[in-house]
This record gives sequence, C-alpha cells and structure tokens, in this order.
Amino acid sequence: MQKIEVNMRQNVLNEYLLQPFALEAAKKEANRLPAAELVQSIMEIEPHKRVLAFRLLEKEKAIAVFEYLRPEQQADLIRTMETPEVISLLEALDLDERVRLFEELPAKITKRLIANLSPQAREGVNLLLGYPERSAGRLMSLRYLAVRDDITVQSLLRSIRESELRDNELTLIFVIDAERYYRGFVRTVRLIKASPEQTLSSLIEGTNIAIRASDRDLQAVRLLKDNDLPAIPVVDNEGRLIGDITFDDVIELVEEEATDAALAQGGVGNLLRRDRVWSERLIRGSSWYAIRLRILFLIITLIGGMLVGGVIERFEEVLEAVTAAAVFIPLVMDMGGNVGTQSTTVFARGLAWNHINVNSFLPYLLREVRIGASMGAILGLIAGIIAYFWQGAPNGIPQLGTAVAISLFCVITLGAVLGAVLPWIMLKLGFDHAPGADPFITTIKDFTGLWIYFSRLACGH
Repeated sequence: MQKIEVNMRQNVLNEYLLQPFALEAAKKEANRLPAAELVQSIMEIEPHKRVLAFRLLEKEKAIAVFEYLRPEQQADLIRTMETPEVISLLEALDLDERVRLFEELPAKITKRLIANLSPQAREGVNLLLGYPERSAGRLMSLRYLAVRDDITVQSLLRSIRESELRDNELTLIFVIDAERYYRGFVRTVRLIKASPEQTLSSLIEGTNIAIRASDRDLQAVRLLKDNDLPAIPVVDNEGRLIGDITFDDVIELVEEEATDAALAQGGVGNLLRRDRVWSERLIRGSSWYAIRLRILFLIITLIGGMLVGGVIERFEEVLEAVTAAAVFIPLVMDMGGNVGTQSTTVFARGLAWNHINVNSFLPYLLREVRIGASMGAILGLIAGIIAYFWQGAPNGIPQLGTAVAISLFCVITLGAVLGAVLPWIMLKLGFDHAPGADPFITTIKDFTGLWIYFSRLACGH
C-alpha cells in the first residue's frame, strides 16, 4: 500500500514537470514529501528531468534528499548541475561523505569542484584524498572531541555541552597527551556516573584500540565489531590522533562487503566488480579509450570479413554455376549472428543477476548447446523446405534446400555456443567481453557457415 502511494506521488510530480506552467504546484508537491520518499520519487523520474525536480526543493530539503542518495546517484545528479548549486550541497555534506562522492566523479570534475570549496573544506578533502583508496584514512571523520587526561569530569561535561558536534559524535571522548599521542577513550555514559571532581585518568579504557590511517578500511569494521564500540580512533604512523571512524561511516562498507560475499559464493564477485569498471570506462571514460578498445575488436571483424571473402572466392565456380545460391548467403550469415547476439545478451544478464556460476559453467553451456541445436533444427528445416521449392526445384538444384538446412543448423548451433563460451573465456582471461565477444562470433560463424553452405552445394553440383 505504501509503495503504491509513493508511486502515485511520483507520478503526480512527474506530470507537474511536464507542464512548465505548473512548476509552482510541482514545487509545493515536492516540498511537502518526506526526504526519504522524495529520493525514491526523484530517482524514478526520467534522468533529464531529475535536476529540474531537485531544483524545486527548498535548500534544507534538497540537502536532506541529497544525503539520502548513494554516492553514485549523487555523482549522476551533480553532472547535470551548475557549479554553484553543487558547491552548496558539497559544503553541507560531512567530510567523509564528500570524499566518497569525489571518488565516483571523473578526476577533472573533482579537481574543479575542490577548487571551488571553501579553504577549510578544501583542506579536509585534500587530507583524506591523500590517503590510499580503501584505507582507514579515506573513511575517517575529522569531527571528534579530544581532551587531555588531567582534566576533571566536570570540565569535560561542560565542554560536551558547549560542543557543536552531533550526539553520535560524542558517544566516545578521546584522550590525548600534550603532543596529541592517543592515550585511550572515555565513554560519555561513564562521565554521567562519575564524580564531578574525578580526573579522566581513572576512566580511560581502550588504550590499545586504534587503527592507523594507512590500514585497510575493513580492519576498522572488524575493530568496531570485535570491541562493540560506536567509534574507533584513527592515528598516524607515530600514534597521534588524527580522526575517528564511527559505525555510521562503515554501514555502507559493511553492506558492500556482504554483497561481495554473497556474489563470491556464486563465483561472480570479482567479475562483476571488474565488469562495472569496464562499463564505467566505456560509457563515461575518455572517447579515445572507447575508440581504442572497440576498434581493436572491429579489426578482428575486418580480418574475418577478408577471410569470408576468400571463402566466396574459393567457391566462385560454384556460385557462377548455381547463381540461385547467392539468394541465401545473407540468410546464412545473418542468422548465426543474431543467435550469437541473443546468447551473449542472455549471458550478460544472467551474470549480472547471479543466475550463472562462471566457476561451474558446463551445465549452462550444455543447456545453450541444446537450445541452439533445437532452434537450428527447426529453422533449418523451415528454411530448407522454402529454399527447395522457391529456388531449388524450379532451377534444377535440389541440393540447394539441403545445403541451406544444414548450414543454418550449423551456424545457429555454433552462434548459440559461441555466444556463451566466448564471453566466459574472455572474463576468465581478464578481458572486457562487452566489445570483444560479438566480433569473434561474427568472424567464426560467417567463415564456418559459408564454408559448409558452399561445400554442400559443391558436393551436389
């Protein structure tokens, strides 16, 4: 029921956006919705209209909606916005969220946006981006409260009350010495129970619980889990406190790892991550990269076309003697290609939805062989009968129907098998199968199909 209501609201918002004179009504409709529902509504609108819907929001509502979006969704939206609009949103994000967003954007856009940030925001971003990817330093927050161990509970409670940090950023108070070396932490709840005149030295715990900024981010997840803490301190290589990582900071990382673990059980985890990178580079990367990669495989098709021409030249005498055979050359060449394209599409979708286990590929391959052979037999029989009565018998070439039927059976079966096998082989070898599988399929099935076709005609001629 709730989903239906949200969809109805989204449709209403969409209808408003189709009518320029109704923008005021659209603005009113958008701003009355909770931020969580607006996220779903805006993301279901056509991509070219999302930025228009987003601009209808009041500043606070826009920031709340933007924070709900995943980093890749934020990046897609930012690409369609003007720089001043983007900067106001970026300034409202927490530093770690800002860095995760920059990781989704092309380097050129990231550099331009960082240059337009305020000096303080720019300094924080550059600090975190200076750490390696997937390190604790990239994940940490610079919003924390650190105090010396010689102050009293009463003084610390006063500092907490005066602090501008959020509640979840004050669950742990970190303790440092005069040179900022980490000495432990104090739980806020213990301060409430302690005597006001008591010093922190007797309340400190976790003296050995810390993570270095250069450590892997997954280690932060393990430390939080193993020690049942809401946050852990991040120190530099010398042990000075430089930040912290809260449980909120790692939720997305935990979800990502859980997804990767599930995909890994199906044997496709690394492949899908790699496939996402390939897709990102082909669609959003430089044009020269796409040209280089795609033309490499098209050169294979070019060479294959020359080889196919050689086959036709090899059987030139047969073609001159049986001119009716030329009618069915496009059929033999195209049918295998269409089946191969079908098969590669089914493979790609099955891989994405975890329906294909690339480490246990034989059952799927045998299924494609059965499907390809069945389609080849049916279509080959139909085409063979038509070829016999249309061009074969009237022209005194009875073997034409048989040649068409056998060649179609072979190229359709071969197309189905190659459409499954070639993407699998390319993935196993670490190549991008998206631009590479079809050129190989085209070359192999054209050469094989025409050779079989002309050979059968030659035998009967």
